Amino acid sequence: MTTFAVLLSGRGTNMRAIASAVRSGRLRAQLSFVASDRADALGLRAAERMGFETAVLPYDAGRAAGEKALAALCTERRIEWIVLAGFMRLLSPAFVDAYRNRIVNIHPALLPSFPGTDGIGDAWRRGVKVTGVTVHLVDEGVDTGPILAQKAVPVKPGDEREDLERRIHRAEHFLYWRTLSELFSGRDLTARRR
Repeated sequence: MTTFAVLLSGRGTNMRAIASAVRSGRLRAQLSFVASDRADALGLRAAERMGFETAVLPYDAGRAAGEKALAALCTERRIEWIVLAGFMRLLSPAFVDAYRNRIVNIHPALLPSFPGTDGIGDAWRRGVKVTGVTVHLVDEGVDTGPILAQKAVPVKPGDEREDLERRIHRAEHFLYWRTLSELFSGRDLTARRR
């Protein structure tokens, strides 16, 4: 069974959707631990309530310290995949290289449009009629890795930004664990995008 870790920085809604899929057996994998760069991340409390082990990575001492602690945890737990779920840190090129094609992220926009920290806000301010979510492998760039799956989310007439955010989060919670399930089963999801 595939062993993976989830990294987050905030509320952890994607982590909760993934963890629920694991607990129900819909995602046949072992969630070994949930880690955060922030001790006050609400997602850590949610993971603890769900019965998952948690860790705080010492990013306050710098990226090198945070990544060293993360690498040690991954080695100790024999982690096969690292799943970013609202983790708001850029991983160093050396770390990405050590886990090449084994780090996955979800982004709240249809990449390559609107990369970066505010994909929803950027799409909203641009006035697009359709945005969405993207699951992709992580490379050394910002939201530039190979795309694994996407789901479009329309911007409806009369929407407030909060309405759009809710629909995007629902799409994320639907798409992420299903994509992970395919990925963990060994499917090459990048092949269908070529």
